[in-house]
Amino acid sequence: MDNELKRTLGVADAVVVGLGAMVGAGIFAALAPAAGAAGPAGGALLAALAVAALIAYCNAHSSARLAARYPASGGTYVYGRERLGPFWGYLAGWGFVIGKTASCAAMALTAGAYVWPADPHAVAVAAVVALTAASWGGVQKSARIARVIVAAVLAVLAGVVVVCLTSGAADAQRLGGLAGGGAGGLLQAAGLLFFAFAGYARITTLGEEVRDPRRTIPRAVPLALGIALLVYAAVAVAALSVLGAGGLAASAAPLADAVRAAGVPGLTPVVRAGAALAALGSLLALVLGVSRTTLAMARDGHLPRALAAVDPRHQVPRRAELAVGAVVAVLAASTDLRGAIGFSSFGVLAYYAIANASAWTLGPGVKGRAVAAVGLSGCVALACALPAASALAGAAVLALGAAAYGVRGRLGSGI
Repeated sequence: MDNELKRTLGVADAVVVGLGAMVGAGIFAALAPAAGAAGPAGGALLAALAVAALIAYCNAHSSARLAARYPASGGTYVYGRERLGPFWGYLAGWGFVIGKTASCAAMALTAGAYVWPADPHAVAVAAVVALTAASWGGVQKSARIARVIVAAVLAVLAGVVVVCLTSGAADAQRLGGLAGGGAGGLLQAAGLLFFAFAGYARITTLGEEVRDPRRTIPRAVPLALGIALLVYAAVAVAALSVLGAGGLAASAAPLADAVRAAGVPGLTPVVRAGAALAALGSLLALVLGVSRTTLAMARDGHLPRALAAVDPRHQVPRRAELAVGAVVAVLAASTDLRGAIGFSSFGVLAYYAIANASAWTLGPGVKGRAVAAVGLSGCVALACALPAASALAGAAVLALGAAAYGVRGRLGSGI
C-alpha cells in the first residue's frame, strides 16, 4: 500500500475539525468541576477561563508555527523529533496517543451518560464502533460529519445562552469576585477548563492532509481557538448568571440545570441531546488525530510498522484507525469517566509542553520565543496543579514510555 495521505482539507474544513474537537463534551462537563476548584466567586471561574485561554493561545501559536514548517501527520511527535531529538518526539507522541486514547473513552462515556444513563458503557462502545467506521470514508467525509455536528451543538449552546441571559433569574452580581480557592484553585480550574480547549491539535496532526499547509494551518488554528473561546465565555457567563458559582459546582449536568433554573425546563432534553452530539463530535475528531499520530510513530518503528499502511482507495490509515478504535472500545467498556479525563489532561499538557519547547528553537524572534516560554511554563504549572492522582498516573505512564524507548534503543544497539 502507498504510505502517503491525500491533501484535501482547506481552511474551513480544518477549522471545523478543530471546532469539532474543542466545542464538544468539555463545555458541557468541565464547568462544574472547574467552578468547584475555583471557589464560590463567579469571577474566579471566569479568570480561570482566561488563564486556560492564554495557555491555549500560546500552544496554538507555537503549534501553528511548527505545523507550517513541518506539514506532516503526527503533530508534536514530528516537531519534537525534528527540533529536540528523537526521544522528545517519541515522548510527545507517546503522551498524545495514550492521553488522547483515554480522552476518546471519556467522550464516548459522556455520550453514553446522556443518552442512556442506566448503561452508559454499552452506548459508549457502540459510539466508538460507529465513528471508527465513519472515519474509514476518508478525512473529507469525516470533516463533513464534523461540520453537521458543530452546527447543531453551536445552535444548542446559543439557545442556552439566550435563555439564561434573558431570564428573570439572571443576576450579573453572580459574575463578580475572585475570592475562593486561591491561586492553586484557580490554576486547577484552568487546567480542567484547558481540557476543553485542546482540540486544535487535531488540525496540526492532520497536516499531511491539508492543502497548502504553510498558509492553511496558521490561519485555521487561531480561528478555531478564537471561536471556541467566544463560545465558552458566553456559556460560562450565562450559566453563572442563573446558577452562581456554588450552584454550578454542585451540578452534575450544569447546562441542563441552567436552562431549568432559567424557567425553560422543556429545553432540558434538547441540551442533553446536544451534549451527547458534542461528545460524539469530539470522539470523531479525536479518532482522526490519534490514528494519524499512530501512523507517524509506526512509520518510524516506535509502534508496529503494520499500522503505517494507508488504504489505497480512501487514502486513510485504516489499520491505525482500527487499532485505536479497538483500544478505545475496551476502555469505554471498563473505565471511569472522571479518571479518564484526569489522566488525559496530564498527557495533553505534557504534549504541549514539548510543542512549546520545540517552537522555542525555531528562531530568534522575540514574539515567538516569548509565546513559547509562556506556553511551556503554563503547561507545567497547570499539570502540577491537577489532582494528585491524575498527575501521578500521568507521570507514571510518561516514565513507562521513556523506559520502553530506552530498552528499545539498547536492543537496537545490541547491548
